[in-house]
Amino acid sequence: MKLKISTADQPLIAKTPFGLETVLARELKQLGARDIKPLKRAVQFTGDLGFIYKANLWASTALRILRPIASFDIRSQDDYYRNLKSIPWEDLFDLKKTIMVDTVIYSDHFSNSHFASLRAKDAVVDRFSEKFRRRPSVDKDYPEVVISIHLIKDKCEVFLDSSGRSLHRRGYRVAVGPAPINEVLAAGLLRLSGWEGHSTLYDPMCGSGTMLTEAAIFADNIPANIYRKDFSFMHWHDYDADLHATIEESALNKARPSNVKILGSDQDMSMLTKAKINIEKALFQDRIVVWDQNFIGSTKPEENGLLIFNPPYDQKLVSDNIRLYKQIGDTLKQGYDGWSAWFITSDLEALKHLGLRTKAKIKMYNGKLECRLVGLDLYSGK
Repeated sequence: MKLKISTADQPLIAKTPFGLETVLARELKQLGARDIKPLKRAVQFTGDLGFIYKANLWASTALRILRPIASFDIRSQDDYYRNLKSIPWEDLFDLKKTIMVDTVIYSDHFSNSHFASLRAKDAVVDRFSEKFRRRPSVDKDYPEVVISIHLIKDKCEVFLDSSGRSLHRRGYRVAVGPAPINEVLAAGLLRLSGWEGHSTLYDPMCGSGTMLTEAAIFADNIPANIYRKDFSFMHWHDYDADLHATIEESALNKARPSNVKILGSDQDMSMLTKAKINIEKALFQDRIVVWDQNFIGSTKPEENGLLIFNPPYDQKLVSDNIRLYKQIGDTLKQGYDGWSAWFITSDLEALKHLGLRTKAKIKMYNGKLECRLVGLDLYSGK
């Protein structure tokens, strides 16, 4: 077995949704990461312990930052257990910490990831029990230490998840409606649209306000996860609180409040109420303007800008979605000339009835739902 425990430069892994790998790679490069290599739903890069803190704070399109601990080959489930038990977990975290094991399995050695997680948990707690006659408790909801295991065929990679709860849980979204876009995906859509925070942005189907809030975070150069109070790395033995505080203070000093207009509307008053709650929680109540309006038949609030939205795609009847997309297309053609528009959809059949030529269709996933991020330039008379 090869142990990889280090506070110096080391290869790290940042997880991200499908389709955002290159976006995250650019973010990490801007933050100072080296040896950047996009993977499937992840990006590999090099950084030290301080960069782990920095990436968790700043990387808006990362879901988790993983720190490698060990790697080994296995021939059986007993090999798996034995190697995991031999890792000096007591050097990494205190037995008083609550733990959770998360596994990704593509191997004939286990029929499902749940059993692999149980065996890994047994290996960890058994080691503590034999050494200290006490064992860490398991907490599947709010664990302090998260162990991430990737078992691909015979190769096992073991990581400490430095983030803990997924980084899409920023901390500002306290009111949620149906079928929301999560924070990481929203941040990624904004970057894929090419918006740089210098022109008016309008979400005409703003729901609970996630897209708007992520836009304000981006435009004002605020660390995406500054609202979070807890990361898993804060529960490691080698956590450097002074270094973390210095990195956080430096990040806050880089904020640059902008005057760019960020606008949102929705025809559902209950969703607008949720949006206002979340926007206030993020301290953007004086930056983001929202109002009650049905997008269909509306006109542009400014001479030019960028539309970005998530139209409903849970209509019970196919004909309802087709009608909606025709109306969206007519509204864009008649009311938003001079603007660019981007929206995410899973209804590729209804998309054919938009009546507009698209300049981009980027494959994405919203949860498990396959989608396309669609881009359009709107010209007078088109």
